[in-house]
Amino acid sequence: MKELFAVFGRIGLLSFGGPAAQIALMHHELVDKRGWLTEAQFLRALSFCMLLPGPEAMQLATYAGWKRGGVIGGLIGGGLFVLPGAMVMAALALLYGAYGSLPVVQALFLGVKATVIVIVIAALIKIAGRALVSRAHMLIAGAAFVALFFFAVPFPVVVLVAGIAGAVMPHDRTATTPPPGGGLRSAGRVLLIGGTLWAAPVVVVALSGSAFLLDVAAFFSLMAVVTFGGAYAVLAYMTQEVVFSYGWLTTPQMMDALGLAETTPGPLILVTQFVAMVAGLAQGGTALALAAGALTLWVTFLPCFIWIFAGAPLIDWLDGRPRLRAALAGITAAVVGVIANLSLWFALHVMFGTVTRLQSGVISMVIPDPASLQPLAIGLAGLAAVLLMRQKWPLSLVLPLVAVTALGLTFALGGV
Repeated sequence: MKELFAVFGRIGLLSFGGPAAQIALMHHELVDKRGWLTEAQFLRALSFCMLLPGPEAMQLATYAGWKRGGVIGGLIGGGLFVLPGAMVMAALALLYGAYGSLPVVQALFLGVKATVIVIVIAALIKIAGRALVSRAHMLIAGAAFVALFFFAVPFPVVVLVAGIAGAVMPHDRTATTPPPGGGLRSAGRVLLIGGTLWAAPVVVVALSGSAFLLDVAAFFSLMAVVTFGGAYAVLAYMTQEVVFSYGWLTTPQMMDALGLAETTPGPLILVTQFVAMVAGLAQGGTALALAAGALTLWVTFLPCFIWIFAGAPLIDWLDGRPRLRAALAGITAAVVGVIANLSLWFALHVMFGTVTRLQSGVISMVIPDPASLQPLAIGLAGLAAVLLMRQKWPLSLVLPLVAVTALGLTFALGGV
C-alpha cells in the first residue's frame, strides 16, 4: 500500500497536459519502469477506458490500481490522480471569485484562452485519426457537428443517436468470448452498491431543501454518464446549460474555467468543480462554494470507480459483443463532430468581442460580429500553435509564456 501511495501520488502531482500526456506518464511509470502492467494489458485497459463515459486517464489509473491492489488499490490509484488537481482547483476557484474581474487577470486569461484553442484543435486531430476509420464514421461525425452547431441539439441526444446508428450499420459480427456469469453477478453487486453511494448525497441535498445544490447534483450526475470523449466533448453543451439554462456563469467565465483546468494537474473534467464553486460563490459565499465543489467531485468521479470495478473483470466479454463495439465506435465518431463544434464555438468567442445567437425556426447558431475581431487574440493563438504543434514545446511552458505575452502586449497597447 505504501508503494501504491508513492507511485500514484507521483502520477497525480505530475499529470499536467491533458489525457495524452497523462497516459504517456502512466505508461512510463507502470509499464516501462515497474512492470506492473504488460504492454498488452495496458493497451487493452486503455481501449476499454476510452469506451466509457468520463476521463479515460483517471479510469486507467483506477484500473492499474485495481489490478495491483484490488478495490483498495483502485481507490488509491483513481483518488490520487484526482486529489492534487482538485485541491489546486478549489484554491483557484476561490481566488478567481475574488480577483477574476481585474484587468491584469483578464489580460493573462486572454493568453490562456488563445492557447486553449490550439489545445482543443490538437485533441480534435488526434481523436479524428483514431475514430474515423470508415466513411460511415465520417458521416456520423459530420452529422454530429451539424446537429450541434446549426441546430443546438442537446448533447445526450447526439450520443444516443450516434450509438444507435453505429449499432445498425454494417460491422464485424464476430463474437469471441461467451459471457461469464460469475463476472456479471459481481458487476451487478458493484453497480448496486456504487449506485447507492452515488445517490446518497443527492438524497441528503434533496432533504436539506437547497434548490441550488440539488440542481448541481442532478446536472453533474447527468454529465458523468454522457461525457463520452472527455471534457472537450461536453464543454459546449455544459456551457449552454450552465450559462443559458441555469444562469450560474457567463460565457467568458466558462472559457476562463477551461483555461484554468488546462493549467492544473489531474483530469480536465475538473472544470466541473470550478463551475460549481464559482456558481456557489455567487449564490451564497464560500461555504456554499465548498459544498458545491465537494458534491460535484462526488457525483462526477464516483461513477468512474463504478465503471472500472464493475467492468474491468468483463473486458474480454465486452470485447466479444460486436454490436456493442459498433455502437460505441459510433459514439466515438460523433465525439469528433462534438469537439469540432467546441473548437469553432471557443475560437469565435475568443477571437471576436461580440458573438450573438441566431434563432430562426429550428436553426440556432452563434454568429460573430466581424467589426469586433480581436487581432491580438489571433496573434496569440498563432504563437501558441507554432510553439505547441510545430516546435513541440511542452504545454507547461507554452501556457505561461503566451499568458505573459498577452499581458505585456495588452499593457503596451494601453489595455491595462
